[in-house]
Amino acid sequence: MTDDMALVREYARNRSEAAFAALVSRHLNLVYSVALREVRDPHLAEEVAQAAFIILARKAGSLGPKTILSGWLCRTARYVSAEMLRSQRRRQQREQEAYMQSLLNEPAADAWMQIAPLLETAMAQLGEQEHNAIVLRFYEGKALKQVGVALGTGEDAARMRINRALEKLRRFFAGRGLTLSAAVIAAAVSTSAVQAAPTGLAATVTTAAVQGTAVTTSTLTLIKGALKIMAWTKAKTAIVVGASVLLAAGTTTLTVKEIRGHRPYSWQIRNANWRMLDRLPQQVKIVPTIFPPSDGYTGNNGRMQGTGLSLRILLPAAYNISKYRMVFDTEVPEQNYDFIANLREGNDVALQREIEKQFHLVGKTETRETDVLLLTIKRRNAPGFKSPAAAHSQNSNINNGAGFYKCSNAPFAFFAGFLEYYSEIPVVDRTGIEGRFDIDLKWDERDRQHRNPEALKQVLLDQLGLELVPGRESIDMLVVEKSPN
Repeated sequence: MTDDMALVREYARNRSEAAFAALVSRHLNLVYSVALREVRDPHLAEEVAQAAFIILARKAGSLGPKTILSGWLCRTARYVSAEMLRSQRRRQQREQEAYMQSLLNEPAADAWMQIAPLLETAMAQLGEQEHNAIVLRFYEGKALKQVGVALGTGEDAARMRINRALEKLRRFFAGRGLTLSAAVIAAAVSTSAVQAAPTGLAATVTTAAVQGTAVTTSTLTLIKGALKIMAWTKAKTAIVVGASVLLAAGTTTLTVKEIRGHRPYSWQIRNANWRMLDRLPQQVKIVPTIFPPSDGYTGNNGRMQGTGLSLRILLPAAYNISKYRMVFDTEVPEQNYDFIANLREGNDVALQREIEKQFHLVGKTETRETDVLLLTIKRRNAPGFKSPAAAHSQNSNINNGAGFYKCSNAPFAFFAGFLEYYSEIPVVDRTGIEGRFDIDLKWDERDRQHRNPEALKQVLLDQLGLELVPGRESIDMLVVEKSPN
């Protein structure tokens, strides 16, 4: 085999397309794989790989004779991937801003009418920093950079804090029967939370505050009551801080234990590789998260690990059921957790026991009537179903993201499960389709946060001849309730 650097020199001297094609053929899989692990999106990985080789073409004449080209390409792919992710974050931010602006219309007004009576109660549930972030961003209309400066953090931290606060508001309203997205809530609050005060009120307030005149008895009563509440709130904070100081000074062993309890475990890794689960000591743990909220976890051969997950994600993982096939007959904690279950076998049962031990929650299967989508065949012999290229293998490869779903050699049940995850409602398969397939779907969608189910439905019909029909059926559901123990 011709030496890599000989091909590089040949290309640099003569612009030999054949030499460069040989380099691409030799190293493309390597570069693409590095990129895919970094950006986690096949389409983006293709773009990264292309960019990496363009850089190689431009720098071919400057590479030294001792350059290990495969290592150089790996590093270049990582650099390009990092820039890609930065660019993607900036683009998503711009798209989010544009999307928020597009929501400042009738739907936002309708949402405001629903949430206005409950908004201040919901805001009171937030922590101080999250409360301040919402006020600065949506009440005052400040840019993210300004919010970050005001909170003493960077722009990314401010965005994360705002997103967490919006998610808490969304859950609060959902618990009271108002199903609204975080984006719609944000749009409604930003357009309607601050109304123009009556003309002349500013002068009246200024006079009353500065000169102390024209203050009624009822107003004085309100002031005194509010001051008492503020004093009590401050006192509670001081009590908590004082108790912490006393604990640190007087109970050294317990303090060290508490600190150790909050130290991250070795398995608390964001986006961990599933192979890690085989190398770690066998264990089952659920601990408070050290990460932002998430909705997915790593799993392989029954072993599981995830970070930033609510119990509404942990419970279906433990009971091996779709999170859209759960009903709650009791309240569940709203905090998020990191977890691992990597025993050789029985991880689901062990995780169920840990949830019952820590949170006193159990699940049982019951048949209940609920809204569903019926997956039916509208047109047979559609072009989208292809016999798997690796029909002899039992290994499946599935990848899906914003606006695409691609599988090779996968059972049709996997695809039906994806439709349920995407539609966020139970999907009942009435097609009778069996066997394994290669499926490659693409539809119009900006990103994961702005899904386009109608476009997906049209693609299903056009390419696969399938239709999702709303219905109501009795299906097996996981009923979560308080443990009797």
